[in-house]
Amino acid sequence: MCGISGIMLPAPARARPRLEAITAMTARLAHRGPDGGGIWLDRDAGIALGHRRLAIIDKSDAGRQPMVSHDQRYLITFNGEVYNAPALRAELLALGHRFRGHSDTEVMLTAIMAFGLERALDRFVGMFAFALWDRTERRLHLVRDRLGKKPLYLGQANGVLLFGSELEALRAFPDFQARIDPDALVALLHQGWIPEEHCIWQGVFKLPPGSMLSIGAAELAACDVDRLRARARPWWSLTNVVRQGREDPLVEHGEIEAMLDELLRTAVSDRMVSDVPVGAFLSGGIDSSAVVALMQAQSPTQIRTFTIGFAESGYDEASDARAVAQHLGTDHTEHRVTPAEAQAVIPDLPGIWSEPFADVSQIPTLLVAKLARERVGVVLSGDGGDECFGGYRRHFMANRLSSLFWVPAGLRRAAATSLTSLGPPVWNELLEWPPLSWSRNLRRTLQGETMHKLADVLDSADEKDLYHRLLQGGPQAYRPCSRSDRPEPADDVADVMRLLPSNAARAMFRDTIGYLPGDVLVKVDRATMALGLEARCPLLDHRILAFAWRLPIGSKIRGGKGKWPLRQVLGRYLPRHLFERPKQGFSVPVGSWLRGPLRSWADDILKSDRISRRDHLNPKVIARLWSEHQAGRRDHTRQLWALLMFETWRDRLDASGQPGLAGAGNPVPGQALHFAAAE
Repeated sequence: MCGISGIMLPAPARARPRLEAITAMTARLAHRGPDGGGIWLDRDAGIALGHRRLAIIDKSDAGRQPMVSHDQRYLITFNGEVYNAPALRAELLALGHRFRGHSDTEVMLTAIMAFGLERALDRFVGMFAFALWDRTERRLHLVRDRLGKKPLYLGQANGVLLFGSELEALRAFPDFQARIDPDALVALLHQGWIPEEHCIWQGVFKLPPGSMLSIGAAELAACDVDRLRARARPWWSLTNVVRQGREDPLVEHGEIEAMLDELLRTAVSDRMVSDVPVGAFLSGGIDSSAVVALMQAQSPTQIRTFTIGFAESGYDEASDARAVAQHLGTDHTEHRVTPAEAQAVIPDLPGIWSEPFADVSQIPTLLVAKLARERVGVVLSGDGGDECFGGYRRHFMANRLSSLFWVPAGLRRAAATSLTSLGPPVWNELLEWPPLSWSRNLRRTLQGETMHKLADVLDSADEKDLYHRLLQGGPQAYRPCSRSDRPEPADDVADVMRLLPSNAARAMFRDTIGYLPGDVLVKVDRATMALGLEARCPLLDHRILAFAWRLPIGSKIRGGKGKWPLRQVLGRYLPRHLFERPKQGFSVPVGSWLRGPLRSWADDILKSDRISRRDHLNPKVIARLWSEHQAGRRDHTRQLWALLMFETWRDRLDASGQPGLAGAGNPVPGQALHFAAAE
């Protein structure tokens, strides 16, 4: 786990001294690699590579990067881990190759020498983003792992190719112009995160998960950013995994549980290899409990586990995690976070997420990472279980609402209008009206905000629109554009969608190519790497993913419960009463904080006169959202948090003294918060 950066000049290039900027670019990533750094330049070839090191495997100088291959042909700067490096090393030794140390980076380079780049990639088990310079052919290869666990941003400045693990590295290049992309801002304000197909800066893009881009200096001279993006090609594809799973399904039988248990054991065991202490995040939910159970089952010593709790009702899983830890016998550390402690990290968030990010669970993720970093250098997490095995509520709802579109659109719109004609407080009062005799469970289900969420779902245009509304999780105070018009990230998604048998399966696919890399993995990567902590996700092992897509949907979701195979495996290690309970999100009560201790801070940021002096945002819409939230008429937490994170992110750029918002441009009609429907 590290930070990487690089510069490639087009041919012919006159300003060779620009390569010196690699020093500043790499320095911006020091938090990702606090154990050292290195740069490598070839002025004649017009290439510069930078690396910041977080030493996890082989802490000696033999693991330093950028690293050159034994035959002197290849040079690599690499962020991530290849977990099957020991097995590959043994195979390469048998073929006559020799090693200076035992780092996975050296194994990668040797495998590329022995098998070629693409064959080697197929054999790597892990998470990675790397730049490989071929000194013989003078070609640069940029590569990202299968699911996008490790980030890689690419951009251009006056024809020069720039890349780095975070946007701050690109901003350190003197000619880089930071201009906000309105489409990315729309996505941020709509859902709280910027999807993989967008970037907050114009002229910058994220290398798609499972893809590679190969280019020489002469080709670079003929490319703008759009052409560069088009040159990226997949070396792995989830669509192929889904097709193969449909062609070779696993019929339900007793061996499925044993097969998954063995796969999980292997994935967990591979990720426990480290030259620094290893621990795990433990929330008490199914995913993290399964990871910890399999860690402890394979460890001769106590596994270190970490949990944070909150005093607020409905946001605290600490007692559940404690019970799991006690049963498994882990060395457990728990910290109960006060609201003041949680709120104290908010000013740091824009700097940690160099691209604006507004998933409120970023706060507890950062806090539990901070707790773990005090004792370990590596943590395993349970991320990925929901996407692989159907654990999100929207997966169940997508199936239950499959008949929605048989109802005429006009009738659905009329029903939605009726439901939203009464505000949430009025609905809640009606539910308490004695003559209606609502049961307690029904009253809990039909809360006012739930009725408005139902109205939003009823108004969906089609299945894809329904998915995005379920993902958003609530009524929309604004709609920047028709969400049905959004392009899917992969060209052949439509073909795969036709292969999948249910709305739930299609929602899981969309989660894996969109929500997972765009939100979940961004949250975990930036929170942990800000502290020099490496996070590993065994449930996202591509072998487990392939297994999951061979299972019929009925083997994943049963009786309104998801992750059925994972539950069965976990039942081998834990009593069911310790994990069979309603799913609880990893979050904090930001909505109530905005009405209480954060009110003054947020009010200053969202003032109309302040917003009016800036581009993109509509002060009238923001004032309405803020007023309704403060009065308790609507819960606009998601929208307000996105606005606050964007504005504080922009404040940080303005105050940095570095190349910042160079002419953000005028708002585009129909985008950001400037659209007629919002007035």
